[in-house]
Amino acid sequence: MKLFNMLCVVLVVCLHPSIQAQPLQTKQIDSLVAKTMATMPQAGIAVAVVKDGKVVHAKGYGVTSVKTNEKVNEHTLFAIASNSKAFTTAALAILVDEGKLKWQDPVVDYIPEFKMYNPYVTANFNIQDLLTHRSGLGLGAGDLMFFPDGSDFTVKDVLKSFQYQNPTSAFRTRYDYDNLLYVVAGEVVARVSGMPWAEFVEKRIMQPLGMNRSAGVYQRIKDTKNIAQPHVVSKGTLNQIETYTKSDETIGAAGGIYASVSDLSKWMIMHLNDGKYGNNQQLISAKNHREMLRPHTFIGFNAKPDPQTRIHLNAYGLGWGVSDQNGYIVFSHTGGLPGMLSKTTLVPELNVGVVVLTNTDPGGYSFQTISRSIIDSYMGLKPVDRITQAAKSIQARDNAGDSVTTAVWNTVKNGSSKHLNLENFTGTYRDNWFGDCRISLKDGQLWFASLRSPKLNGKMSYYKANTFAIRWEYRDMDCDAFATFTLDEEGKAVGIKMRGISPNIDFSFDFHDLDLKRVEAAKP
Repeated sequence: MKLFNMLCVVLVVCLHPSIQAQPLQTKQIDSLVAKTMATMPQAGIAVAVVKDGKVVHAKGYGVTSVKTNEKVNEHTLFAIASNSKAFTTAALAILVDEGKLKWQDPVVDYIPEFKMYNPYVTANFNIQDLLTHRSGLGLGAGDLMFFPDGSDFTVKDVLKSFQYQNPTSAFRTRYDYDNLLYVVAGEVVARVSGMPWAEFVEKRIMQPLGMNRSAGVYQRIKDTKNIAQPHVVSKGTLNQIETYTKSDETIGAAGGIYASVSDLSKWMIMHLNDGKYGNNQQLISAKNHREMLRPHTFIGFNAKPDPQTRIHLNAYGLGWGVSDQNGYIVFSHTGGLPGMLSKTTLVPELNVGVVVLTNTDPGGYSFQTISRSIIDSYMGLKPVDRITQAAKSIQARDNAGDSVTTAVWNTVKNGSSKHLNLENFTGTYRDNWFGDCRISLKDGQLWFASLRSPKLNGKMSYYKANTFAIRWEYRDMDCDAFATFTLDEEGKAVGIKMRGISPNIDFSFDFHDLDLKRVEAAKP
């Protein structure tokens, strides 16, 4: 019996490494953050950890702005970007609980003008299809309508756009991350509830949970003090950039929320308590809470995973990523806007949650390294220097990207368009979902200007053949692009295809999805 009991103990320890777990305490988390801030340039970080229904760590580090040097604390508001998606799915779950809609209801029942790329998909596209990234459209399809910010596109434009976009896979067969369909989900919330998405989220989710400083979108923040400003690192230098804002508040359903780690602690505790909060009050029914967290879309499988994390399966639920890590089911999501990165992680079996908010891109990937290191400690995993790993990864990525972009601009520098009649390229070009772009001559060089997204304007320099390289006046993100002209038999341009120059370009700059056709020649 003693031998049997000893074997049982060994088996339990192997299967449940958390028995030997040594969770990082506040001083250790402080040291972890200090190391990442010393390793790579970054402005501010906020971290919260909840365990067994209590906040065991909530703290800010660094500054909200390199211009003001105001300190980050647990109440500092950050843009949580795509971590907002779980709030949108929670809003829909509340409406399902109230019997105002069903998960399998067709979207056209609530938004008759919603139209996808073919009639079958339009008729069968249901509420959950909006949330699970299995539409058939490509990665980030249509994001160019809102990246960079400052465009005049609205929800109405989003609803019209899908019919003009080309699918890259069959409906419901492949995972491709999508933002615009969450905008549609926000519009469903608005039409069913009778109030804008941001107002619904604030009144029906944030207020009951006591998330008193948080707001659905930037424009609705009541107290504008203590807000983290976005920063980017370029050539090793930390620079503050403009805050990303949206012209239409409903667009926030895909990534508009501002929140603090103090407020998000309450959000995590509710999820770890199966949708309950406060004095056993139910925000979301247990049934629909399970529906949100169960896998809906398969992402990937690895029979021989990394021995450290042992992640075999990745999937997507409703606003949450789902994976197995070292024998535990983990729910997580990241978020990213210009100069803002974040991650939320929940491990229900351990009753632990971690949120990390940062206001620097890439910031040493601290939103990832800190989250993973804390979760590792709760799982009893051997400590790994994720900070050094991230620094090497960022350096390798930057070096690879720089080698490509440097070669392109060297080719431009040594090239000449004297053999071309540039007048043959000028005129107005139209894409059915992105609208009109104008190619004109300015000081003897071609100039690109989007009429609906004003920040997308810049000089076009000759590269090779019929291709020009565009250097945008917008410099907050590296999104310079190629523009390749299609010519008719007379040598005059009739269309443009585009793609990003850098291999590191953010997927939301989906220039490759544009199909610009010349609709008007330049006027003399």
